[in-house]
Amino acid sequence: MSNKIQLLVIDPQNDFCDLPEAYRPIDPMSGQPVAPALPVAGAHADMVRLADFIRDAAPVLSGIAITLDSHQRLDIAHPTFWQQADGTAVSPFTPITAAQVRAGEFRPRDAAALPRTLAYLDELEARGRYTLMVWPVHCEIGSWGHNVHADVRAAYNTWEEQTLRVVRKITKGENPWTEHYSAMQAEVPDPGDADTQLNQGLIDELDRADTLLIAGEASSHCVRATTEHIVANLRSGRTGKIVLLTDCMSPVGGFDAQQREFLADMSAKGVRLASSREMLAELRSR
Repeated sequence: MSNKIQLLVIDPQNDFCDLPEAYRPIDPMSGQPVAPALPVAGAHADMVRLADFIRDAAPVLSGIAITLDSHQRLDIAHPTFWQQADGTAVSPFTPITAAQVRAGEFRPRDAAALPRTLAYLDELEARGRYTLMVWPVHCEIGSWGHNVHADVRAAYNTWEEQTLRVVRKITKGENPWTEHYSAMQAEVPDPGDADTQLNQGLIDELDRADTLLIAGEASSHCVRATTEHIVANLRSGRTGKIVLLTDCMSPVGGFDAQQREFLADMSAKGVRLASSREMLAELRSR
């Protein structure tokens, strides 16, 4: 009987990686090396390990899917959307609550956006998963930062040529009115945008695998949210088929506790935790 091994890689993109200078091109506008917008400490090493895993496990990998954080420059979670009470800019890594907006501490730069913004913040906070965070502009569609880490891309390109299969690319985050950490559903789905609703079809496809390997960035946010939605909506209920490659993911700085909580919660729900080396040895022995 065949054993279907599916790899799901969450947001292995340049903007999330603490890339050495050799990996960073020159910006023709400034003449300086391009800097990743939201680098996660350890992410470059994670992606190098993941690329090694893809190359070594290529003969047994049945499928590879890549999610891509994909944002507009103007986004409710970017500084470009917001201003402070005095009209000055809002710094990245600023949390914003509905109460603060009602009090006038922060407001959308577009005054007409206020009602929709408050409705969003109210619903986000009612769901109890996240407070809105203003992140640096990152993974802007069309930018270098949106691209996949070079080692990972090279590894899966080789797999594609060897197997004559296509790596599936899944975008998320294009809607500027909602945060979209999870590749399976936006934090507050937009009734007018099907791409923000729960992607049960994708979860069902992943559920057909005998083993679902998950890696990527960052373990405190997008890996966490995506995995939580998969586990909560896995029709088979077979959470033991899911394996988190723990040495191929890292948390956003300052969110280590969220990563620990995530891993503990997933383990309690039956999800397996393993290093890429441990998993490679297991796959080779099957």
